[in-house]
Amino acid sequence: MQRPYNFSAGPAAMPAEVLEQAAAEMLNWISPAGVASGMGVMEMSHRGKAFISIYEQAEADLRELLAVPSHFKILFMQGGGLAENAIVPMNLMGLRAGQNPAASFVVTGSWSEKSVKEAGKYGRAMLAASGKTDAGYTHIPAASTWQIAPDASYVHICSNETIHGVEFHTLPDLQALGCDAPLVIDFSSHVASRPVDWSKVGLAFGGAQKNLGPAGLTLVVVREDLLGHALPICPSAFDYKLVAANHSMYNTPPTYGIYMAGLVFQWLKRQGGIAAIEARNIAKAQLLYDAIDRSSLYSNTVQADCRSRMNIPFFLQDEHGQALLDAEHPLNAAFLAGAQAAGLLQLKGHKSVGGMRASLYNAIPLDGVQALVAYMQEFERTH
Repeated sequence: MQRPYNFSAGPAAMPAEVLEQAAAEMLNWISPAGVASGMGVMEMSHRGKAFISIYEQAEADLRELLAVPSHFKILFMQGGGLAENAIVPMNLMGLRAGQNPAASFVVTGSWSEKSVKEAGKYGRAMLAASGKTDAGYTHIPAASTWQIAPDASYVHICSNETIHGVEFHTLPDLQALGCDAPLVIDFSSHVASRPVDWSKVGLAFGGAQKNLGPAGLTLVVVREDLLGHALPICPSAFDYKLVAANHSMYNTPPTYGIYMAGLVFQWLKRQGGIAAIEARNIAKAQLLYDAIDRSSLYSNTVQADCRSRMNIPFFLQDEHGQALLDAEHPLNAAFLAGAQAAGLLQLKGHKSVGGMRASLYNAIPLDGVQALVAYMQEFERTH
């Protein structure tokens, strides 16, 4: 029986075979060698041999998948991407000497807005550029126009904005801009959907609950030379140097989240790795964007060169071409009810922007997008 297609922005769909394996091992985890542990992963000591083997395999698989260089540390932490908006400045604001530390931010949507606000508690959060217009966030300002603070300890971008559907398809080269500060990327909603050019990145972080696994696990990939600069107020459990030195086990890590992410990493490898999954994601996104662009009922306002592959917001329009933002509008309500009946779940847009949103994470197959497009076309025909 075909499961419904879940287009949630997060927590999001996971591969069915991953869920099936986790279910089969819920009471008794079996090692790759076929040895039964007699307990589920949630019951394991994080310092026991069984879980250590799970952790080490997950880290190795992720390093291979994302081609993470050896001089970067992979940290499995807690708190989600939102907490990292505080943890990053507490660790990196001290990179440059001075009593009034600063960081620069390029704001392209709601999540980078939150990053600026939170970082301002720990130093000067300086706006380098904003993509906000009267129409909302619809583009990425050209890097040549960014006003990066000369004393910035780091430059922060959200490389994919989950709510507004804006994505950096190419990471900025800060050195080419004459900036020697490290680039920090929040890649929560497109991690593992495409390769990462680590030569341009100092630190990347993301919540797992979109492309990697369940909520509760946070991934941080940080260059080794950025460790050891935490502000005195930084809690020990959030000090990247301490977390790295203790192999993500300074405190009890989110063990089950790491296990589930490890299963996702193995699934990704079976799919052919990141190159193969990126090609699939490009095809899925193109299919949906083409359907929107060819329609007289649906619209997407993001510039074509920075449209997200993962999170596609779209709006139903009235006869005058005005976007219907209110979820309670009869046409929007009818669209969502029909989608639910057709097994197309969680398409309602974020409350801050309205409309619809389809999140096409790695676990969403091409036939799920085909089903969505077919439904959209039939709905337009009948309405």
